[in-house]
Amino acid sequence: HVQLVESGGGSVQAGGSLRLSCVASGSPVSINCMGWFRQRPGEEREAVAGIYSVGSSTYYSDSVKDRFTISRDNAKNTVYLEMRSLKAEDTAMYYCAAQLGYGGHWDNQSRHNFWGQGTQVTVST
Repeated sequence: HVQLVESGGGSVQAGGSLRLSCVASGSPVSINCMGWFRQRPGEEREAVAGIYSVGSSTYYSDSVKDRFTISRDNAKNTVYLEMRSLKAEDTAMYYCAAQLGYGGHWDNQSRHNFWGQGTQVTVST
């Protein structure tokens, strides 16, 4: 079992930056992939970024590529999402999620076994 707690959300002006954190506890060594997802008002949840435990490969959605960076600190069991050049359309509830099994794609929500409670990001113009 894995528990995930996100933090770092808040309100920021367009063009600003935020860093989200997700701390994993329980059995974090069993995690194969960590992902950040977001849900904008009135829309379905979508994948934003993912990072694999083996090789530290990272992946991004086209909408955030070159603006967001996912990284992890294994010693702290923490995954980060550095968000720069924020836009109003980045306003959403952001969730981190953990995938335990192998073979799942980073953006496949159904393959992520555990989810955090979410942290709100609001970007104003």
